[in-house]
Amino acid sequence: MAMRLLTRGGQSDIQLLSRLCARAGSTVFSYRFQSTAVAAAHGDSAATAHGDPSFLESVDIYFDKAASLASTTPDILTQIKACNNILKVQFPLKCANGSVELIEAYRAQHSHHRLPVKGGIRMAPNVDADETMALAALMTFKCAVVDVPFGGAKGGIKIDPTKYSTNEKEAIIRRYTSELVKKNFIGPSIDVPAPDYGTGPQEMAWIKDTFEHLQPNDINGSACVTGKPLEEGGIMGRQEATGLGVFFCLREFLNDKASLGKMVIVQGFGNVGRHTIDSIHGAGGKIIAIAEANGGLVDESMEGLDIPALKAYHKKKGTITGFPGATTVKNSSGILELPCDVLIPAALESQIHSGNAANIKAKVVAEAANGPVTPLAETILEANNVVILPDLLLNAGGVTVSYFEWLKNLNHIHFGRMSRRMEERGKKVRKLSTACSYLLDTDGKGCNFRTAAYLIAIERIATCYRLSGIFP
Repeated sequence: MAMRLLTRGGQSDIQLLSRLCARAGSTVFSYRFQSTAVAAAHGDSAATAHGDPSFLESVDIYFDKAASLASTTPDILTQIKACNNILKVQFPLKCANGSVELIEAYRAQHSHHRLPVKGGIRMAPNVDADETMALAALMTFKCAVVDVPFGGAKGGIKIDPTKYSTNEKEAIIRRYTSELVKKNFIGPSIDVPAPDYGTGPQEMAWIKDTFEHLQPNDINGSACVTGKPLEEGGIMGRQEATGLGVFFCLREFLNDKASLGKMVIVQGFGNVGRHTIDSIHGAGGKIIAIAEANGGLVDESMEGLDIPALKAYHKKKGTITGFPGATTVKNSSGILELPCDVLIPAALESQIHSGNAANIKAKVVAEAANGPVTPLAETILEANNVVILPDLLLNAGGVTVSYFEWLKNLNHIHFGRMSRRMEERGKKVRKLSTACSYLLDTDGKGCNFRTAAYLIAIERIATCYRLSGIFP
């Protein structure tokens, strides 16, 4: 299908991106407008259209690769890999127009080797059981890599949140929470949700309020969910934690000061992408392009976007497209293929697949999203000497700070009134840099960083299972 998407001066996306590649010194550039182009809302379907494994299959492939190097016995490996529980619920929603709609939602608990289990709740139209189980598995391994004492879980509500009013979303969240309570899939010692794609502090506040109404005798009720507003028992720094963690790990890999002046492309301007951009920009990095589902921005000067001005524009307009300080590209999938030092996919899974991996010109791919690179894409990227920094470590900042919010709620204290606790919090957040250093030390030992991260997680979880034994 021929597409001509006009931007500044009447130039097409393909003309713009080709010229930018030439300016950056790229020798090969191939940009194709495809019906299966990468889009933030449909990453997994785009990947499978190119013959890549599904998201859940990809997680299993990565696990099996690391498991083949582990000293753990096969029976424990099988136990670690399996998803323990998966809940599917359906309930009616009375919409504002008087119609009734059936809502489908999920909650997966991957591993109970440590309790409670922990993982976000997303709202997206492509939510399904397999995606939820894949994300829950990643949470298990992520918590183990940074040594946070949680098992892994994940939840999803199959809706497009942009098509529902605030009152309708509140009704959906509250009914979903009540279903979790009835099935014993939520609680401070059982399963503690958090924000994810399409959700934020407001949704977490609704979850907390609903749980406390249904479980009024639970004195620790506020610890049933993290990522809450500060006024509702949240913790300072939780919103920016994931993006800041991405920056910490990237800085560690680039040897601190080396991050200054690097050219960076980020996919996604949501919570994770925006705060990652803030930290990189603050350290002197140059954000030369940003890709979103509805379009993207490219800085033709290669000097870096004016991030404070862009944030003000986004707050006013609700979109980054049309920002006067850059060129708008309507089909943003090609932005991932521009030359840069670091490419940060911070949207959804399977954004880099076998259909576009050969065109990636970044030197480093830093996975801020969950599972943004498929196994086939990883093989292609590594053959092209692209370094991949894995999601298991890079986006673990959120769950690391959530651990402290959970502790704060259980202890019924405010960290600001106890300096010792604040010092402990600082030490725990720095665990990301420590874990990153530990992971980097595995370089040259026969596996890439992702396999090393999985291997660290497997060995730590296996130790829990060995010491716990089998009940009864």
